[in-house]
Amino acid sequence: MKKVMMMFVGLMMATTMVQAQSATGQQDVVYDVCEEMPQYPGGMSEMMKFLMDNVRYPQEAEKQKLEGRVIVKFVVEKDGQLTEFSVPSPCHPLLDQEALRVVKSMPRWTPGKNEGKPVRVSFFLPVMFRLK
Repeated sequence: MKKVMMMFVGLMMATTMVQAQSATGQQDVVYDVCEEMPQYPGGMSEMMKFLMDNVRYPQEAEKQKLEGRVIVKFVVEKDGQLTEFSVPSPCHPLLDQEALRVVKSMPRWTPGKNEGKPVRVSFFLPVMFRLK
Protein backbone atom coordinates (compact mmCIF):
# COMPACT_ATOMS: atom_id res chain seq x y z
CA MET A 1 0.00 0.00 0.00
CA LYS A 2 1.26 3.44 -0.84
CA LYS A 3 2.07 5.76 1.97
CA VAL A 4 0.62 9.20 1.69
CA MET A 5 2.35 12.21 3.15
CA MET A 6 0.89 15.67 3.50
CA MET A 7 3.29 18.42 4.39
CA PHE A 8 2.69 21.87 5.61
CA VAL A 9 5.11 24.06 3.67
CA GLY A 10 5.17 27.43 5.36
CA LEU A 11 3.36 30.67 5.60
CA MET A 12 3.47 33.26 2.87
CA MET A 13 2.86 36.88 3.68
CA ALA A 14 2.88 40.11 1.72
CA THR A 15 3.22 43.67 2.93
CA THR A 16 0.18 45.43 1.54
CA MET A 17 -3.26 46.25 2.93
CA VAL A 18 -6.63 45.61 1.33
CA GLN A 19 -9.72 47.65 2.06
CA ALA A 20 -13.00 45.80 2.65
CA GLN A 21 -16.43 47.29 3.16
CA SER A 22 -18.27 45.93 6.21
CA ALA A 23 -22.03 45.44 6.45
CA THR A 24 -22.32 48.52 8.65
CA GLY A 25 -20.75 50.72 5.98
CA GLN A 26 -17.56 51.26 7.94
CA GLN A 27 -14.30 50.28 6.35
CA ASP A 28 -12.52 47.34 7.92
CA VAL A 29 -8.93 47.00 6.86
CA VAL A 30 -7.74 43.49 6.08
CA TYR A 31 -4.04 43.42 6.85
CA ASP A 32 -1.51 41.10 5.26
CA VAL A 33 0.98 41.92 8.03
CA CYS A 34 0.32 43.28 11.51
CA GLU A 35 2.19 43.77 14.78
CA GLU A 36 0.97 40.45 16.24
CA MET A 37 0.09 37.94 13.53
CA PRO A 38 -2.84 35.56 14.05
CA GLN A 39 -1.97 32.17 15.47
CA TYR A 40 -3.48 28.73 15.34
CA PRO A 41 -4.38 27.56 18.89
CA GLY A 42 -1.22 25.98 20.30
CA GLY A 43 1.02 27.42 17.60
CA MET A 44 2.61 26.13 14.43
CA SER A 45 3.29 22.60 15.70
CA GLU A 46 -0.36 22.12 16.65
CA MET A 47 -1.44 23.39 13.23
CA MET A 48 0.91 20.86 11.58
CA LYS A 49 -0.59 18.12 13.74
CA PHE A 50 -4.12 19.24 12.83
CA LEU A 51 -3.29 19.10 9.11
CA MET A 52 -1.58 15.71 9.36
CA ASP A 53 -4.53 14.28 11.33
CA ASN A 54 -7.28 15.72 9.12
CA VAL A 55 -6.09 15.92 5.51
CA ARG A 56 -7.16 12.82 3.61
CA TYR A 57 -5.61 12.20 0.22
CA PRO A 58 -8.56 11.93 -2.19
CA GLN A 59 -8.77 8.35 -3.55
CA GLU A 60 -9.17 9.50 -7.13
CA ALA A 61 -6.18 11.84 -6.79
CA GLU A 62 -4.11 8.94 -5.46
CA LYS A 63 -5.24 6.74 -8.37
CA GLN A 64 -4.22 9.46 -10.82
CA LYS A 65 -0.94 9.96 -8.93
CA LEU A 66 -1.72 13.66 -8.46
CA GLU A 67 0.64 15.68 -6.31
CA GLY A 68 1.04 19.38 -5.67
CA ARG A 69 0.82 22.36 -3.38
CA VAL A 70 -2.52 23.99 -2.65
CA ILE A 71 -2.40 27.47 -1.17
CA VAL A 72 -5.53 28.34 0.75
CA LYS A 73 -6.17 32.02 1.41
CA PHE A 74 -8.50 33.11 4.19
CA VAL A 75 -9.14 35.98 6.59
CA VAL A 76 -8.72 35.63 10.34
CA GLU A 77 -11.43 37.89 11.74
CA LYS A 78 -11.19 40.04 14.88
CA ASP A 79 -12.84 37.25 16.88
CA GLY A 80 -10.54 34.54 15.44
CA GLN A 81 -13.15 33.08 13.09
CA LEU A 82 -11.87 32.09 9.62
CA THR A 83 -13.74 33.54 6.61
CA GLU A 84 -13.36 34.43 2.92
CA PHE A 85 -11.74 31.15 1.84
CA SER A 86 -10.23 30.84 -1.63
CA VAL A 87 -7.55 29.04 -3.62
CA PRO A 88 -5.79 31.85 -5.53
CA SER A 89 -3.74 29.51 -7.80
CA PRO A 90 -5.58 26.22 -8.22
CA CYS A 91 -3.50 23.03 -8.26
CA HIS A 92 -6.11 20.37 -9.16
CA PRO A 93 -9.81 20.40 -8.21
CA LEU A 94 -9.55 17.22 -6.10
CA LEU A 95 -6.61 18.53 -4.10
CA ASP A 96 -8.01 22.08 -3.89
CA GLN A 97 -11.32 20.81 -2.48
CA GLU A 98 -9.61 18.68 0.18
CA ALA A 99 -7.34 21.51 1.32
CA LEU A 100 -10.33 23.88 1.52
CA ARG A 101 -12.39 21.31 3.44
CA VAL A 102 -9.72 20.89 6.10
CA VAL A 103 -8.91 24.60 6.50
CA LYS A 104 -12.62 25.41 6.81
CA SER A 105 -12.84 22.88 9.66
CA MET A 106 -10.09 24.56 11.72
CA PRO A 107 -11.01 25.99 15.12
CA ARG A 108 -10.95 29.73 15.80
CA TRP A 109 -7.48 31.26 15.84
CA THR A 110 -5.99 33.86 18.16
CA PRO A 111 -6.63 37.04 16.13
CA GLY A 112 -3.92 39.36 14.89
CA LYS A 113 -3.40 42.67 16.67
CA ASN A 114 -2.25 46.19 15.93
CA GLU A 115 -1.69 48.56 18.84
CA GLY A 116 -3.15 45.88 21.13
CA LYS A 117 -6.49 45.78 19.27
CA PRO A 118 -7.72 42.81 17.21
CA VAL A 119 -7.62 43.33 13.44
CA ARG A 120 -8.66 41.35 10.37
CA VAL A 121 -5.67 39.60 8.77
CA SER A 122 -5.34 37.83 5.43
CA PHE A 123 -3.49 34.54 5.69
CA PHE A 124 -2.02 32.12 3.12
CA LEU A 125 -1.63 28.48 4.15
CA PRO A 126 0.17 26.10 1.76
CA VAL A 127 -0.76 22.41 1.98
CA MET A 128 1.43 19.86 0.18
CA PHE A 129 0.11 16.65 -1.28
CA ARG A 130 2.84 14.07 -1.95
CA LEU A 131 2.61 10.36 -2.64
CA LYS A 132 5.37 8.25 -1.22
